[in-house]
Parts: sequence; structure tokens; C-alpha cells
Amino acid sequence: MTPEGAPKRSWHQEDAALRSRRQRPTPKVSPAASSGSDGKQYAKLIDHTLLKPEASEEQLAKVCQEARDHGFYSVCVNSCNVRFVAKQLEGCDTLPIAVVGFPLGAQRPDAKAYEARQAIRDGAQEIDMVVNLGALKSKNYTLVLEDIQAVVDASAPLPVKVILETAQLNEEEKVIVCALTSAAKAAFVKTSTGFSTGGATVDDVSLMRRIVGMEMGVKASGGVRNAADAAAMVAAGATRLGCSSSVAVVTGGTATGSY
Repeated sequence: MTPEGAPKRSWHQEDAALRSRRQRPTPKVSPAASSGSDGKQYAKLIDHTLLKPEASEEQLAKVCQEARDHGFYSVCVNSCNVRFVAKQLEGCDTLPIAVVGFPLGAQRPDAKAYEARQAIRDGAQEIDMVVNLGALKSKNYTLVLEDIQAVVDASAPLPVKVILETAQLNEEEKVIVCALTSAAKAAFVKTSTGFSTGGATVDDVSLMRRIVGMEMGVKASGGVRNAADAAAMVAAGATRLGCSSSVAVVTGGTATGSY
């Protein structure tokens, strides 16, 4: 599905096999975990997140140690911190990943592409980019697609997740940006930055899954504070969870906060 006004993808005809090579297989969650009874089984779905601008190296090192201890899928940080995090994660399976155009998504496509390339040079194994919300609100779908495409191309063959900031969008806009993300052959759609007025909701995750089908990942970010929250998001169609409350999710606690 390509919205009216978006150009055809004649310049970027990657096949499905290439996209599948961009991603490690998504771990399966057992029926018990899907009911929220065993939070430990969510560990390999979790992008353990520290995106506060004031994050210190001590705090980053702590997050990396938590990821090692609990076997989280990745540690997600601002692009300026990814080199430090990559060093901290050497010798374990947890991936360092970086956000790009964060948190507003208001940069030019070439600026986001440059940031993605530099983050990958510094060790990022996945890129989470924020879409250009102003272009989407203006119905400039050509620019929205160009924005996503620039980062997908700059990051290839590594996976790109496109952050939609669903709390700022109406349903039509959510449908359109999911379709554009699919058209650009990004690997995931992602709900939220955690820095806006709301995070992931079950309804949004379910809608995103319906639009992108089973060929793409869906990442629920923001407000996943315990195993029950994680279970609800996975049941709605999430294949990745972004949260700073990851330890609470896998140990049976409940964290406070918005991300």
C-alpha cells in the first residue's frame, strides 16, 4: 500500500531475502510468557533503553551490565554514546543500537543519514530513527518516504526501526506512515520516543501490526513497566519491546516512570 503522492521505489528494489538477512531471528515467546506469568522469557525481546540527554558514562555502564546480567536483546542509546556502549558490550550477545534524529525527527534526510552512518562506524548494530512528523502532518508523503529511505540506505544491511510517535498521530496518519515505512523496506515500525505525551498502547500496536503484516517487526516503546504490560504488547503484535524498566519486567517488579 503506497499513499497517493509517494513516488515508486524504482531506485531501491531489494528483495525479501535481503531484508530477512538484516535481522536476527526474533525469539519466540511461550504461551506462559504471553500471559505475563514469566517475565524472564521477555529478555530477548527487550531493547534496554537509556536515552536521557544527561546520561553519564556511569549510568550507561550500569545499563550495559544489566543487559549482560539479564540477557537483553540490545542496549539502545543516543548516537553520541554508542561507541562507549559498544565497548561495554564486547564479548556478549547483547547488541548496541542507536537512535537517529532523536527525539523530534526534525532534521534533513541527509543529516539523519550521516548520523546513522557515523553511529554504525561507532558500533551500532541497529538504527532507530524518528520520522519527520511535520512532513507527515503536511501530507508531504514524498518527503516522509525520502526521509525514511535515506536512513535505510545509509544503514544497509543493518535493520532500521522507524519511530512514528503515535501519540501525536491520528489513525489515518498512523496507517499512512506504516505504509511508507513498509515501502522504504525498513525492518520495524516503532510506536514512540518516550519523550512525547504518551507511549505504546495495545490499540496502536495492534493497528501497526495489521498495516505492516507479518513481514515487518513492531516495536512497542514507552510505558512497558512490568511483565503484564509486556504480555499485552506481545499479544497485540509486538516483536520487540523498548523500555528502561526492563529489569522490573523480567524480575516480576513494576517500575514507575514513562519509559
